[in-house]
Parts: sequence; C-alpha cells; structure tokens
Amino acid sequence: NIRIIGMGGSILGARAIYDFLKSKIKKNFKFIDNLQNFQKKDKEKKFTNVVISKSGNTIETIVNANILISKNDKNIFITENKKNYLYILAEKLKSEIIHHNNFIGGRYSVLSEVGMLPAELMGLKAESFKQLNSLIKNQKFINGIISSVSSTLHLIKNNKFNSIIINYDEKSDALFKWYQQLVAESLGKKNKGLLPIVSSMPKDNHSVMQLYLDGFKNNFYTFFYVHEKYSDKINNNIILKSNSFLKNKNLSKIIYAQKKATENVFTRKKIPFRSFEIKRRDEKTLGELFCFFILETILLGKSLNLNPYDQPAVELIKKETKKILI
Repeated sequence: NIRIIGMGGSILGARAIYDFLKSKIKKNFKFIDNLQNFQKKDKEKKFTNVVISKSGNTIETIVNANILISKNDKNIFITENKKNYLYILAEKLKSEIIHHNNFIGGRYSVLSEVGMLPAELMGLKAESFKQLNSLIKNQKFINGIISSVSSTLHLIKNNKFNSIIINYDEKSDALFKWYQQLVAESLGKKNKGLLPIVSSMPKDNHSVMQLYLDGFKNNFYTFFYVHEKYSDKINNNIILKSNSFLKNKNLSKIIYAQKKATENVFTRKKIPFRSFEIKRRDEKTLGELFCFFILETILLGKSLNLNPYDQPAVELIKKETKKILI
C-alpha cells in the first residue's frame, strides 16, 4: 500500500500517470491531495508514504503528513535540499530524502523525480516517459505545437479565453486536472490568461453541452479520445428492434461515434476546436502528451509576455493563511 501525499504539481502528475496506466499497475495507491477528515485511517495497514513538496513548507502537505503518518510506516520525502519543515521532519523520522530539483517548479516536475519515483513504484519504466530529446527533433511534433500556439493566440485576440476539454476517456480525467493547473497557474497573470475547464463525456452531453453549442461564444475546445483494445460489448439478445443499430457494437465504438458526431456539429456551427486521438495507452504516449502540453504552455506564456514559471498571487494566500493561524 503506497500513499502519495502532496498538493498541486507535486501530486497531480503522479495521479495522472496512475489513472492513465492503471491496467498495468498491480499495487494499491492512494492520493492525498486535499485537506479532508480522515475518520477511518487504515490503522491496521502498513503504508509507504511518499511526501512531496518542493518548498517543504506547504501547509496542506504538512497537515496531511502529520495526521496520516504512523510509527509502522515507511516514509520517503521529496523536497528541496534545504532545512525546511519537511526536510527536518524526514531527518527526525529517519526517512529517505530525495532532493527535489531546485530549478523545476511543481507543475513542470512530472518528468523529474516528483513523477518518476512514483512511476517506478507503480512498476512502470521511467525512461519510457522521457521523450523530449527525440520529440524536439521530430518536425511533425514541433509543427503541431507551433500550430496550436498560433491558433490559441489568435483565439485570445478574439476574446476567447475559456479552454474547454471535451474528454471522452475517464482514465484521463486526472491528466486534465494536471493540465488545468499547468495552464491556469502559468498563464493567469497581469489580467491575462486562459480558464481551463474539464468536461467529462458523454455524461456532459446531458448537462453543459447545450451551453457549449448555443450559449456565449468565448470558448474554444479540445476533444480527447483514447482507442481501447478491450471494451465491454453490447448484449445482442436484449436489444430491442428500435435500437438495432447498437447490435455488435462495444462501448469504445459507441463513445467514438458520439465524439465524431459532436465534432461534426461543432464544425457545422463553426465552433473552434482541436482533436487528439490516442492510439496506444502506454508510458511513451503519456510522456509525449506531458511534453506537448508543457512546451505549448511555456510558448504561450512567452508570447503573451508572461513569466510562465511563477505564481505570485497564490503566495499572497499562503502568507494570509499563516497570519490568521498564528
């Protein structure tokens, strides 16, 4: 039993890896990424706790570690090589300490020790995620990023600020929570930025799709779909004649048909969107997606004359919270 304890960029990447590749992972992982009441604390189980915070002073991570760590647990701390709170706690508990790379911010750290140590613990190959050296030599990949950045800048100039992810893959929900933080925290500065909103399909066809199609027009969209090798099949014996078109179909085919239908309607209504179709669910593919979104976000920041690496406004809340608690 392995517990990952962290906040924001310190944990979202690891959770994205776990959810996206869950079928390959045999160990039991829990992700503690918010403040909550732990009324049942699994006292009988022994855990390996991986506690992650670059600064080592993240209050939510400190609180969760304090409540959850018990004397029978093994603990690994990933933090900067400084005498911060979690570093000192790790020394007191005689825990393993892995030094967080001091020039990599949390939301960009998924391909560093922050995401790759959890990936190794999951039984995955860290080197398979690391595609950057080959990708930057791949003209198709680079052209894709340039095209995407150029289109997004054009949309921003036309007052379209809501970046809505139309996600047809439940196992990628955590990936887009990671993406949401990456974009919002990197670009939300100087009265500029994009608002990334994650919409789960096809469920949201029955809630917000009406607004996407006929509501205000300051949105643009990213469709995301993963081709599955294995998918539950329709039981032909209990399909009525009125829905005979469903016979011999599996879930993956039905979801794909819904995606294509939605794209066709968006095209007819001239609603701007891009579309990702993932052929293989593996470490290499996920590493490529991480690289694409990170490079895209950095280039958007530079093009908008923003520093994509800091988060000055969030620091104000941290200071104010400490002031109230003292």
